[in-house]
Amino acid sequence: MPDEAAMDLDGDSMEEQLKAIQISSFEEDEEEDQDEEVEEDADSNSDDVDDDDSEAEPVTLGFVEKPKNGWSLLRHMFPCKAGGVPAWLDPINLPSGKSSLCDFCQTPLQFLLQVYAPISEKESTFHRTLFVFMCPSMKCILQYKHEQWNCPPEKASQSVKVFRCQLARSNPFYSSVPPRGDGTDNSSGIGAQLCNWCGTWNGDKVCSSCRKARYCSEKHQAMHWRSGHKLVCQQMKTYSESSNSSTVNNRRTSNELEKVASNTLWPEYEIINEDECEFDMDMSGANGYSGSMVSNDRSDETFKALLKNFEADDDKKSWTSFQECISKAPEQVLRYCRSPRAKPVWPISSGQPSQVDTPKCRYCGGPSVFEFQILPQLLYYFGVKDDVDSLDWSTVAVYTCEASCEASLSYKEEFAWIQV
Repeated sequence: MPDEAAMDLDGDSMEEQLKAIQISSFEEDEEEDQDEEVEEDADSNSDDVDDDDSEAEPVTLGFVEKPKNGWSLLRHMFPCKAGGVPAWLDPINLPSGKSSLCDFCQTPLQFLLQVYAPISEKESTFHRTLFVFMCPSMKCILQYKHEQWNCPPEKASQSVKVFRCQLARSNPFYSSVPPRGDGTDNSSGIGAQLCNWCGTWNGDKVCSSCRKARYCSEKHQAMHWRSGHKLVCQQMKTYSESSNSSTVNNRRTSNELEKVASNTLWPEYEIINEDECEFDMDMSGANGYSGSMVSNDRSDETFKALLKNFEADDDKKSWTSFQECISKAPEQVLRYCRSPRAKPVWPISSGQPSQVDTPKCRYCGGPSVFEFQILPQLLYYFGVKDDVDSLDWSTVAVYTCEASCEASLSYKEEFAWIQV
C-alpha cells in the first residue's frame, strides 16, 4: 500500500463512535470449547513467539477520508477505497455465479473495500488488488462465524468473500506508464456491463420490457423495479415506439440508467495510508495523528469501560493489547502487513483461527498468510446503526496465497476469518 498524505477528519466523541463498535465476548458450545482448550495449550508457546516476532514487522495503517475529486477513485488510478462500488482491476472478467452471492441468503454480496497491494518481486503482480465483499445481514455473519468452527475451511459457506486480481505491467487494460494523478489520465473505456442496481456485479440479465436495464440477479431487478424503474421503463418504451420521440427525453432516461440506483450501498471513501511507526514517536502527549477525534485520557476511560465486558483472563489480556495498539491512532480502519511472520491484532483471544482453520491456496495448494485486517471503526464511517440486528464485527482478518500464484481465473478467491 503506497504512502499518502494524512487526512483531516471532523471530531466526534469516542463514546458516540463506539456505539457502532459492539465488541462482545466470544461464546461457543461446550464441545467446541473443550477442543479449543487442547489446541490452545499445545500452541500457546509458539503463539507467544510469533507475537514477539510480528512486533518487528512494519505495519501500514489505513484511514478513510472523502475523495477530494471525481477521478481519484477510478480504476485506472489503482485506488485503495471503501464503500461505494468496486474499481475492478480487470474490468471484464469479473467474479460470477455463486462467487458473487452470500452462501446463506443467496443475495449478491455488497462491496466493503479494496486494497491496492502490488508485489514488486514478481512481474505478474505489478498491479495487484484485493477486494472484500460482505453480506450486510448480521444473521448471515453469525452463521458464517458458526461455520468457521464447525466445517473444514474449504467446505464452509461464507458471507464474507475476498478476491485477488493481479496483472503484469504490460496488460490489455492499462498503460505501462504510471498515471499522472492530475485528472488528465484516461481510462481505456472497456469493461463489463454492470448491474444497474448495485453497480458491482456483471449485468448479464436484461429487463424484458425496455431491454436496456441490466441486472446481476432477479433480486436486484425486483428492487430496481419497485424503486422507480417501472416508471422509467414505461417512458423509455413509449419514447422508442413513438415516431416523434425526443432525443432529449431518450438521453435523459438513458442517463438515469447509467447511475447506480441502489440507495443501500455504503458511503464511498478513499483509504489513506500511513506507517504505524509515525504514531509511535510521541504517545505521552496528544495523539500523533492530526485528525484525532478524542484525547488519550478520554479514550482510555472509554476502553476501560468496555473492558468490563470481558470476564475471561485471556480475553481481557487480548483486548488490552488490542486497545493499546489501536489507541495510537483510533481512526484507523485497516492494518496491513504482508509477511510470513505477521499476525493480526486479535481483540478476542478465544476466537483466533488455528493453522487447520486457515486453508491452503485453492489454486496452487501453497500456504496462505495473513495480509491485512479490517477494524470495526469502519462501521462508524459507514453510518451503521447501533441496533440489535445491525451489522457488527470485532475484526476481519484476510489471508492470501503466500506465493500470490497465477491461475487461469482473473479473480482468485482468498480467505477471511471474522471475529464477532
